[in-house]
Amino acid sequence: MRSDLPEVRGTYRFNAPLAGTNWFGVGGVAEVLFKPADAADLAFFLKHKPPGQPVTVIGVGSNLIIRDGGLPGIVVRLGRGFTEVDVEGDTLIAGASALDVNVARLAATHGRAGLEFFAGIPGTIGGALAMNAGAYGRETNDVLVRAEAVTPAGAVITLSREEMHYSYRHYAGPQGVIFTRGWFATTADAPEAVAARIAEIQSKREATQPIRERTGGSTFKNPDGHKAWQLVDAAGCRGLTIGGAQMSPLHCNFMINTGAATAADLEALGEEVRARVKAHSGITLEWEIKRIGNPAA
Repeated sequence: MRSDLPEVRGTYRFNAPLAGTNWFGVGGVAEVLFKPADAADLAFFLKHKPPGQPVTVIGVGSNLIIRDGGLPGIVVRLGRGFTEVDVEGDTLIAGASALDVNVARLAATHGRAGLEFFAGIPGTIGGALAMNAGAYGRETNDVLVRAEAVTPAGAVITLSREEMHYSYRHYAGPQGVIFTRGWFATTADAPEAVAARIAEIQSKREATQPIRERTGGSTFKNPDGHKAWQLVDAAGCRGLTIGGAQMSPLHCNFMINTGAATAADLEALGEEVRARVKAHSGITLEWEIKRIGNPAA
């Protein structure tokens, strides 16, 4: 495939290890890892890439398990060319690689409110757009104005909030697109007031979640009328361990790599928890963490 790849301004790496690209620290290698220079570079690549090659997009890997057999085809990872954040009037514009917490903080410095909940989400704006990420009673759908994305054919498109077809932790808009920017509505408030709300969110998060561990955030979605952590706890899964993977004793809807977990350990633990919750309560938990790639051979 190497000779068939288009000439880009970004970078290619071949047989690139992926364990360092996700918060769990697990996973095999990417056949090709492509980091585009900017949205135009990404669009050019998608127009001219070898036909039939699968394309997988990853961000900072905060809500992701990459399986031990790695990823075939091309892995796209957006980097520095997608981190810019600007404020124009009552709208904040953020690149897909901007960290959610940095977006919340920058909004505060400009005296713009409404995005404080992003401080409680351990990921990027691209990930928030792709899954309607939320925390502390608010979600991306509540503040999104529009999003820019590149289609699999390399066309740059803009999607309104309505065209995203959001539901709880789910995006049902055009498939296969790669989000590059988002526009978000804000309101005016004193910078110190916005910063205080962000500090409160971060303090609460640190007290109740294992954020200093190798984790992936919430493992399972909250079923209608229930909280996932309560179902996991009631099924006796707090602290449950398989190999190097454990359901956190601090917050039992968080899975952690205690040091030597494989992706297989993490996924097996999640499936065991799902089975025990189903047996105990009759409720089938849905994964919130995305799992991609091939199992180890």
